[in-house]
Amino acid sequence: MAAPRSAAGSNPRGRQLPGPAAEPPPRRRPQARLRLAGFASGVMVTVVIAGLLLWLPQRSGGDAKAAGGVAAAWERPVVSQTGLAERSGVRITQLALTGGGGLVDLRYQVVDPDKAQALHDRRTPPALVEERSGLLVNSLLMDHAHEGPQKVGVSYYLVFNNPGNWVRRGSMVTVLLGDAEVQHVVVR
Repeated sequence: MAAPRSAAGSNPRGRQLPGPAAEPPPRRRPQARLRLAGFASGVMVTVVIAGLLLWLPQRSGGDAKAAGGVAAAWERPVVSQTGLAERSGVRITQLALTGGGGLVDLRYQVVDPDKAQALHDRRTPPALVEERSGLLVNSLLMDHAHEGPQKVGVSYYLVFNNPGNWVRRGSMVTVLLGDAEVQHVVVR
């Protein structure tokens, strides 16, 4: 006589055998969750960017702005390009973006070495002011400064870090060199 058959899913010794696979629970719609997460991320990014755009120009100036857009603590006598040569002993030869827009290259030629020494006076550090936003750019690349006497007819340079690429080609900037400032210099 044959052994009695056991119920499906069990064997003669009473252990459960794996039966047919149970159907998985119905899948929830991950697309809806992904859309919600994407929307929330987009809102957060927009809020952060808007906050930076409002906060950064205010933070860069420090003191109240003067009439020319230069912070009062940085304000110097306004001169023309030729007036800069008379007052500070240098002539601006180039103001251009370099380093993929992350640097601003200011080149100048010395016309009076005695007056040009004032360019590196700690009381009147060189700086640029982006006129549209009022952003003060005064951080020199690697804290670069010329040492020793400057010579007539020689061109020198100052390379400024351009935080956030705020200064762009075509921007109007105010250049602060020595004890003078030249307004409306166009960046190439």
